[in-house]
Amino acid sequence: MSWTKESLIAAAREAASKAYAPYSNFHVGAALGFADGSVVTGANVENASYGLTLCAETVAVGKALSEDWRGRLEAVAVVGGKAGALGAGDPVTPCGRCRQVLNELAALGESDPQVWCVGEAEVLELRLSDLLPQAFGPGALA
Repeated sequence: MSWTKESLIAAAREAASKAYAPYSNFHVGAALGFADGSVVTGANVENASYGLTLCAETVAVGKALSEDWRGRLEAVAVVGGKAGALGAGDPVTPCGRCRQVLNELAALGESDPQVWCVGEAEVLELRLSDLLPQAFGPGALA
């Protein structure tokens, strides 16, 4: 594995700096770390029609799947905050939709990735299954 916890958090922070968030000014970045050492990032993309806004985690998963990353998802780092103050305040956790989207990707590699939620004074370290217990997934459709 060529990424570390620190490098994945740094990649999420870099992604957040590229967010398009003109309405909330709340920038979020996500970095996905795969077992083969690959890292895929995403940033939130807001839209004037708020329901069309894309979260950073969803962008990263969409990017990963569209670029054929189907490997084992080992870790996710999420950083958020106001522009110029990324990571300040409480840790930012993935929203419910993003938890579900991450679960779908993790199921492809049969993994339960570590999720690092970055805040100013702490980094929450959780498993995706802790964030989304008893998740609905592909197996539920069988």
